[in-house]
Amino acid sequence: MTERVVVTQDAAKVIRQLKEQHGNLMFHQSGGCCDGSSPMCFPIDELMLDDSDVFLGEIESCAFYMSKDQFDYWQHTQLIINITHGRGASFSLEIPLGLRFITESRVYTEAELSDLRPIGIGKQ
Repeated sequence: MTERVVVTQDAAKVIRQLKEQHGNLMFHQSGGCCDGSSPMCFPIDELMLDDSDVFLGEIESCAFYMSKDQFDYWQHTQLIINITHGRGASFSLEIPLGLRFITESRVYTEAELSDLRPIGIGKQ
């Protein structure tokens, strides 16, 4: 089954570090405020989710969500969560480390489109 969201090794390392410090985490692809559209990392249950959010999968055992409206634009691409140096203007947990998560993407192949992991609606 083709995953809708994956993580690079460098980003996975930072997620593991944040989990040691903050416990269980979750991600939400922001919709445009502050840093534009970027993945934001929060302690689990810190961000209120509802039926307007789509569950895309997990990275490093952390649930990953985005809004339904934004998903309409991204549904044909696999999200690749990476990390870069530099401070973003968000409330994401990695910011004090002088790092920020970024989303890279690639368009699915025809074969992958027919084998995509189903999305979930709301909190999983």
